[in-house]
Amino acid sequence: MPRRGPGSGYAGQVPAVGQPADRSYGEEPAYRAEPAYRVDPALPAQPYRGQPGPPPYPAVPEPRRPEPVESRYTLLTTATGTPGHRWSPGTPCWTTVATSRTRRRRRRRVAPPSPPPQAAPVPAVAPVTSPAVAPPATVRPSRTDRMAGQSAGSDLERAAAVLRRDLGTPRVIAFANPKGGVHKTTATVLAAATVGSVRGRGVLAWDDNELRGTLGLRAGSARHARTIRHLVADLVQIEIREGAELLEILDDYLRHASDGSYDVLAGEESPRFAQRLDQFTVKRVLELLRRTHDVICVDTGNNVESPNWRTVMQAADQLVVTTVPREDAAFSADWMLDLLHEEGMGELADNAVTLISCPTPGRLPLQNDLEKHFATRTRTVTVVPYDPALETGSSIEYHQLQGETRQAWLRAASAMLEPFGR
Repeated sequence: MPRRGPGSGYAGQVPAVGQPADRSYGEEPAYRAEPAYRVDPALPAQPYRGQPGPPPYPAVPEPRRPEPVESRYTLLTTATGTPGHRWSPGTPCWTTVATSRTRRRRRRRVAPPSPPPQAAPVPAVAPVTSPAVAPPATVRPSRTDRMAGQSAGSDLERAAAVLRRDLGTPRVIAFANPKGGVHKTTATVLAAATVGSVRGRGVLAWDDNELRGTLGLRAGSARHARTIRHLVADLVQIEIREGAELLEILDDYLRHASDGSYDVLAGEESPRFAQRLDQFTVKRVLELLRRTHDVICVDTGNNVESPNWRTVMQAADQLVVTTVPREDAAFSADWMLDLLHEEGMGELADNAVTLISCPTPGRLPLQNDLEKHFATRTRTVTVVPYDPALETGSSIEYHQLQGETRQAWLRAASAMLEPFGR
């Protein structure tokens, strides 16, 4: 086999780009030499001849409004300004790239092209530093807390508005439960103090307990030692007085709260005097007090068979059933309601207010059952919390109670007078 020389287009000589390799006649048929390509790092690799050409769309950023393929590649102009040919699928990729670049250069002279799409910038990572200590800011309550506060405030305003109403006629509120130690005296004093603190005057607390009641000792300033016994002894001379003269003479038999919000008619400590408080005498005392006061809170005794107890019940406009979360106290209150129905005072029992006083901090297990039970027997049920100011059993001072306790008593007193306000 003859040896192939260096100019035969075979190995040893690289033909120019685009020129076919030389053939030597008389020798073995020479094969078409493969073109050698110079690798341009900026251009894609050139395919071999006979293989599929580049894709119809070059991998370059497209303008915002793409034009047809023919219009984009109709004229081929190189960087030196030499006119080229129409683009065809067989044209090498580098020609296509040159066409795209030239086209962009021409468009830039006419109108600035739209910026090519760019990749989203990678956010810079801030250096980790210790957080700066901010000055203490004012903590604002959440929307739920603000709404709850507004609701509580409006509730208290409505309760106070009820106590300020014109009651039309003087009202008698009887606090009753045959069981002792159920906070009848405490409830009578605090109800009078609450109503008096809102109305300002015209409120009285009367201790109608025939067995040595302690209301006169726990409420009111002891300016004197007069009790209901002295009032009854001078009742004839007092009843004939009118207006300011009546108020002046009656004041000599009453005691007053330290803040002057309510008056106190103390009960007699001698049990023998209970025989003189018959039905007729109790009616006369109530009629006298109605002439000078708008609200009369009566602390009844424990003897449901006594004339004064029954007379007060018959004359009462509102009954308040006092109890504590104990089974014996609740049983006594329930039995008293049955007795009132039997005595023809069922309407008074049905419209009563059940007042549950908590003798200890926290909620006792029996309290929920008592609330549900008395809600079916009386008009409404109110609960007043424990307060350490009442623990000693000494003088009851309304202004020494906690804010939560005063708010609870405001709601309770409002429930007592709600049917009468207008």
